[in-house]
Amino acid sequence: MNLKASQREAVGNGPSRVLRREGKIPAILYGPKTEPIKLAIDRLELEPIFKSGAVAQKLLKLEIEGADAVRNVMIKELQKHPLSRTVLHLDLYEVSMDQKIKVMVPVVTTGKSTGVEMGGMLQIIRRELEVFCLPDQIPENITIDITDLEIGDSFHVEDLPEDEAVEIPADVNFTILTILSPTAGEEEEVEAEEEGEEEGEEGAEAAEEPAAE
Repeated sequence: MNLKASQREAVGNGPSRVLRREGKIPAILYGPKTEPIKLAIDRLELEPIFKSGAVAQKLLKLEIEGADAVRNVMIKELQKHPLSRTVLHLDLYEVSMDQKIKVMVPVVTTGKSTGVEMGGMLQIIRRELEVFCLPDQIPENITIDITDLEIGDSFHVEDLPEDEAVEIPADVNFTILTILSPTAGEEEEVEAEEEGEEEGEEGAEAAEEPAAE
């Protein structure tokens, strides 16, 4: 996806507020071999990127006004207003197309588990996995077929099919998802409810204690 930006000189809260009133977002570009460059990006430029989802995985072609070269960048950090959720600032990271990077990719499931059809409960433990790959080979997601999983079965990182282009740098063969028995699922819900009640009781007791003078 393409992204256009212009360079800016002024920094600080005041100039940033002026930019936002003009419909622009202050940003900064940096990277291992890139000197920091202060940028301003039109808010309309960002809308199609945000609507496409998985913003942190998108490889963007950045065109800076007045510069000849197009830069390959990714959104490293996104700051939003805590109430309105409008974008306040962007950190853009320039990547080299011949060097692998680490990025988080969402986990999705396909099929209906045999265990779930028998009354079990699907529990996804890791909703994102860190992958190591070239910037133009980032997968949209890690898809796991759960059709053959029965109650009590689990799917671990080592169960994922090998892919020469995408490496999952995991030191431990951790569990990605599991099929809980109906009893185990109910017990977890009860435990969660009891913990909530205990926290509520503790809060009530603390409120009843007189304040120290």
